[in-house]
Amino acid sequence: MFSLSRFKHMNLKGDLFGGVTTAIISLPLALAFGVASGAGAEAGMWGAILVGLFAALFGGSTSLISEPTGPMTVIMTAVLTTMVSKYPEAGPAMAFTVVMMAGAFQILLGTLKLGKYVTLMPYSVVSGFMSGIGVILIILQLAPLLGHQAPPGGVPGTLSAFPELFLNLHFSELFLGILTLAVLFYMPKKYRQYVPAQLVALVVVTLISIMLFDTDSIRRIGEIPSGLPEIVWPTFTPELFTEMVIDALVLGTLGCIDTLLTAVIGDSLTRTEHDSDKELRGQGVANMIAGFFGALPGAGATMGTVVNIQVGARSPLAGIFRALILMAVVFVAGSLTEPIPMAVLAGIAVYVGINILDWSFIQRAHKLSISQMAIMYGVMLLTVFVDLMVAVGLGVFISNIMVIERLSRVQEQHVKAISDGDADEDVPLSTHERTLLEQAKGQLLFFYLSGPMIFSVSKAITRQHRHIGEYKSMVLDLSDVAMLDVTVSLAIENAISDALDANCQVFIYSPNKDTSEQLQKFDIRSKLGEHAFCKSREQALTRALEAMEENSIQA
Repeated sequence: MFSLSRFKHMNLKGDLFGGVTTAIISLPLALAFGVASGAGAEAGMWGAILVGLFAALFGGSTSLISEPTGPMTVIMTAVLTTMVSKYPEAGPAMAFTVVMMAGAFQILLGTLKLGKYVTLMPYSVVSGFMSGIGVILIILQLAPLLGHQAPPGGVPGTLSAFPELFLNLHFSELFLGILTLAVLFYMPKKYRQYVPAQLVALVVVTLISIMLFDTDSIRRIGEIPSGLPEIVWPTFTPELFTEMVIDALVLGTLGCIDTLLTAVIGDSLTRTEHDSDKELRGQGVANMIAGFFGALPGAGATMGTVVNIQVGARSPLAGIFRALILMAVVFVAGSLTEPIPMAVLAGIAVYVGINILDWSFIQRAHKLSISQMAIMYGVMLLTVFVDLMVAVGLGVFISNIMVIERLSRVQEQHVKAISDGDADEDVPLSTHERTLLEQAKGQLLFFYLSGPMIFSVSKAITRQHRHIGEYKSMVLDLSDVAMLDVTVSLAIENAISDALDANCQVFIYSPNKDTSEQLQKFDIRSKLGEHAFCKSREQALTRALEAMEENSIQA
């Protein structure tokens, strides 16, 4: 699974800079996501370390940075809240068991070589669920931003409790949160290239909080334990096993989508190509190990990956350096986190949520396509108020139905049935072939299909051969059919059967090997005989005319 070939473009200086820079970026985010999830700052830190290290070692990309991300944190928060509410003592272990199961699911997807299919979904659906996750992250941070513990019940619980939270807000913590957001939004761009805004906000606002407020007057993180995290053994209960499996599928699928989308961005910057299946296996191993040590799950992080590439990193060595630097911070400087206010981390998490929102598509969706806009907002609302899997499933289903409907309208134009040589100029008949068709005097039906024939075209085929009883011969031209699916094959079989029942002889021109093999599966060759299969369009028309003459003589 480990491959040295990914290190062949190793650039020690660039990889070291990449590791240091991305570690600085990851530090405030890891703390913020750890606290936001309810698992604690140490879970976020160890998630950044373990996921980043093992994804770099076993992944399929050269420059991807993996760590806890906003989308993964949102799902993990819901899982942890649900498990703890039902089993206060075993709940945390069950939540991290879900993380292990999600990792195993990712490994399975990679092993089955399904990586290339993970991101095959309409952009409106991707935009909708990512924006929905951003909205969830913002809503869940409202309580910490106002100086309170997050109320139970997720998004509905927070929204229902908001009036009470607002009436009893802690001005000191709200001030620190707003100050954090002000630094994040208004820090000049010329300074951001030297130091990440999240780190500046974390340090500056923490120092301000120490100067203006007593240590005990506002909620603070506290010291991160400097030792290794405790092992979490897999824990199951029969009552929640099905729910745990579903949560693992959601978490694993989201991690796959998040990672592979980021990997594509990395490929475009480095002019390389990642191995999606290997990347999924690497992410799965990383998340299984993270769950085993009670750490947050992670995925490919866009910001960290882009910065990593921009500073010169070209191999997974940057991800390894980054994990080692963060590990050193935990072991040596864990006490420095003690005075960090919770409101600062809430502000950072809100900023991440705002950035997750797909503003570009939201602003233009109504101009691009009303239907895609409806899908995007529908998926977003379902993600926020119902369930991510339901949102994605319905979004993909409706989008695909709409695409199929549009494709069927286009493909119906490639189903032609003519009996007059001058009837349709789009049918590729030579002058001589049109003459042959004219000789039939309207008694020969030339049935021409072209392009990929998918199931939505079957109705058009049925409509075209509805009056087959009016003809004495039919020529079925499949020379330009690139693909023939089962439904269309059945429609063709029915057309041939109807023709034979009406004493209309059928001749087929199908030079494409795949198309002929598909027809053979329906025993059409045995029904018609070898004589019915022709080597050219002209031969098919000639045989159809001859058959008509023979029938006339016999009659």
